[in-house]
Amino acid sequence: MPHFGEFSRRRLHGLAGGVLAGAVLGAPPALAAPTAPTAPAVPEASGWLRDRMRTDDEWARFLAGQDLVWQRVPRTWYEGPFLGNGFLGVQVYREPGANALRFTVDHSEVQDHRPKFGNEWGVARLPVGRVRLTPVGEITGVDLRLDLWNAELRGTVFTTSGELAIRSFVQAERDLFHLEVRPDGGEREFGLEFTPLPAVSPRTVREDPPASLTPNPPPVTTTEGELTVVVQPMVAGGQTATAYRVRRSPDGGDLLLSTAHSHPATDAEHKVRSTIAEPADERAHRDWWHAFYRRSFLSIPDALLQSFYWIQLYKLASAARAAAPVMATTGPWIEPTPWPSVWWNLNAQLEYWPVYGSNHLELDPIPRTVRENRQVLVDGLRPEYRHDSMGLRRSTDARFADAGYVGVPNPDSDAEIGDLPWLMHNVWLTYRHTMDTSVLRDVLFPVLTKAVNYYLHFLYLGPDGRMHLPPTFSPEYGRAPDCNYDLALIRWSCATLLETAKILGVSSPLEPKWREVLDKLVDYPVDANGFMVGAGVPFAKSHRHYSHMLAVYPLYLVNAEQPGERELIERSLEHWISFEGALRGYSFTGAASISAQLNRGDDALAHLREFVARFAQPNTNYYEAGPVIETPLSGAQSLHDMLCQSWGGVIRIFPAVPGAWADVTLHNFLAEGAFEVSAVRKAGTTRFVRVRSLAGQPLKLRPGIDGPLTVAGSGGRVKWTELPGGVLEIDLPKHAEVLVHRKGPRPDLVIEPVRTTVPAPPWGLPELPPGGASVPVDLTAFLTNDAITSEFYLGDGDFDGAGNTYPAAQLPQTGKVVDDGIEFVFVNGHEGTPNNVVPGGGPIALPEGAYGVLHLLGASDNGNTNSTMTITYTDGSTAELPLKLTDWRASAAFGESEAITTSQLHAKDGPKPVKLAIFHQAIELDPARSPKSLTLPATAKPRPHLFAITLEKG
Repeated sequence: MPHFGEFSRRRLHGLAGGVLAGAVLGAPPALAAPTAPTAPAVPEASGWLRDRMRTDDEWARFLAGQDLVWQRVPRTWYEGPFLGNGFLGVQVYREPGANALRFTVDHSEVQDHRPKFGNEWGVARLPVGRVRLTPVGEITGVDLRLDLWNAELRGTVFTTSGELAIRSFVQAERDLFHLEVRPDGGEREFGLEFTPLPAVSPRTVREDPPASLTPNPPPVTTTEGELTVVVQPMVAGGQTATAYRVRRSPDGGDLLLSTAHSHPATDAEHKVRSTIAEPADERAHRDWWHAFYRRSFLSIPDALLQSFYWIQLYKLASAARAAAPVMATTGPWIEPTPWPSVWWNLNAQLEYWPVYGSNHLELDPIPRTVRENRQVLVDGLRPEYRHDSMGLRRSTDARFADAGYVGVPNPDSDAEIGDLPWLMHNVWLTYRHTMDTSVLRDVLFPVLTKAVNYYLHFLYLGPDGRMHLPPTFSPEYGRAPDCNYDLALIRWSCATLLETAKILGVSSPLEPKWREVLDKLVDYPVDANGFMVGAGVPFAKSHRHYSHMLAVYPLYLVNAEQPGERELIERSLEHWISFEGALRGYSFTGAASISAQLNRGDDALAHLREFVARFAQPNTNYYEAGPVIETPLSGAQSLHDMLCQSWGGVIRIFPAVPGAWADVTLHNFLAEGAFEVSAVRKAGTTRFVRVRSLAGQPLKLRPGIDGPLTVAGSGGRVKWTELPGGVLEIDLPKHAEVLVHRKGPRPDLVIEPVRTTVPAPPWGLPELPPGGASVPVDLTAFLTNDAITSEFYLGDGDFDGAGNTYPAAQLPQTGKVVDDGIEFVFVNGHEGTPNNVVPGGGPIALPEGAYGVLHLLGASDNGNTNSTMTITYTDGSTAELPLKLTDWRASAAFGESEAITTSQLHAKDGPKPVKLAIFHQAIELDPARSPKSLTLPATAKPRPHLFAITLEKG
């Protein structure tokens, strides 16, 4: 397909080793294309290093230890395997309410094209459809593995009639999904079918579409022999097309499927027909992925975080390509979500930070996207500002299209005008990691100049002789004059423009103005707690963003190496992260990276582990009122920040390694200045650092090695100077290398995985711990009430009949709760979907077995429930069981434990400071009889709500 032409196998293998993989910046008519190459070529082996990660066997063995496994059936987006190539995305989980396995089919280019209806409806991402694998018998279990090394899912689905062996992958360089099914026993008549979904924004999870939004017409399906083609026409022009073919054989069945989108042209059907005419090329697929992984290597002794890191790299390469659209909030895997487009006030930036250090700029579309859509950034402003300025709204499609205009600062406006400069910081990072001046000339300098011009329209000189800014909006806290978010971006932008002009050897008539801004811009507003939101607006409530601290991270304008600034940073960090209530996953990944700047490795690890413990889902995905992808990816960047930092022109080796990580290996890590860094730490000591220059830039290196040093160049002697603070200044020509180690015998220069000292089970859904006495019950098919709302939208749930709900941010985020040693499955995911069971539904199916205790996680509304429920056993007998649950606002009345508590109640008019609880109640069972189902009373007032059930073996 055309958008993969830049990533052909010929170019991948033809690139010289060690050449930097960079973003492709397709040129508009007046500009030359930057030269950064785009394929994941493997760096050359160093003449010094003994790299034990050079063979397929070593990589396959290492990555097998990072694989996700499923020995329980995945139920949701947050639990299932995922496949992709930056365009086509597939995810796998059980079909809700049905005896089938769902393979979602989505594509990152599929969206609506009616900007006047806004990002939530008019340019929203749209679903494509799903493949359903329906067995003959009832699904009883799975044994699946997501093989990272080969980027494929394989394993077995077990049923009451036999087994289904499956293998599937999305080809790395073609929009082609391949699924093999091999039945055994009585499963030869399994079903395999594709069903298209309506082309409507997944925002419907929150509200109905606008009445004036004409629905897209239904898809048109045609079948020609074994080929079926589904064409979805669009009201705005263009089409989405899906072609698939199922071939049956005595061994089973194979499905090939291709999806494409075109606008305004109607050639998507032609594309998918052409794609599916060629078989899946498994060898090309594996070659791409094997070359991808070899770009860099990282190993730490913490098994949980090591596998988490490699899953994030796999996720990035599944969701991103330089030629693909900028990732929407869900990546290519679209689900019901209130966030169906791209968010530019944090999400997009965080999504792509890991591409730099991991040496994977071939995945970064941001510079190309900015360059190709500059006029949209002009049109996003009110007409009176378009002559010299650009701006970006908070959320748009991947090409910046949306209705309305960027706000104008004033006391009543939610003018969030810093998002374009912050996005340009990612472009600057692309330059700093490639030193490709075409990125500056063709993208950063012209666009950032106009982004700063927009600020210049509003900056004014106050009576104090300082430049001030009228009220603007700090994501997503609120408005404030002299907003710290904007002050940081103004300072960074003006300094970067002056530096860029010097690098390019150009002059701008605006240079005196940029210098004046840097001289006169008001100081960052601070108080006794550190950075404020802005002048007169203290940081005084729980808030997930660290936008008020942007000067600290990621801009490093205020940093711990500046005299007197460490205490301010420490105070601000402690104050921000101390407010519980609205903190979310990226609050803790941000806190980890800021702690890493402070050289506090143990604190950084604690924050990162808190993110994992509280927010990371079984498949490492994440949600905030709906599925979102940025936070786990930012967790990978937090690990980068702990192991190597390169801001301010200095490369810092192992700046924040936790005390528990005695051994660390880092290889071909890409640092600013276009340096590839390798370093090994053993027994708590850095043994050596090797740096290779890709661009011939001056090298300043803080190797973190105590005592006298040996500094050797690849060509023999090398010129170097030791500066204050343990920094080495080294003259390193392009393509040359330098090796630094403690003076004495040369250490063993081996690159290999480190020994795991902190073991952990694999990600996914592995078997419950052996000997476990509790069996959680899957309530997915029986949920009938929505009792949970996010702080972003209070209009969907209703626990008590008055519209009141539990606050999502204060409930378990990881899909499980453990209380008194009993593990429960807890549903707190998609906004607007049911998450508990109330009376009025049918019987709740229970697993068979000998159980002595029934554990309930629940609460009552409008008073205590003191009633009975009916358990039915497999022998046909029944029994009445006590159903006693305390009111959610009260203290336990029936001997329950308070398994979950919150400090807020969500009312329709806002959060209230009310303590709520969900209780754990234990009920004795007859272990001599095996349960079949549980039936709540048909009517009960007060009404009981069951959030989870677990059976304990007798």
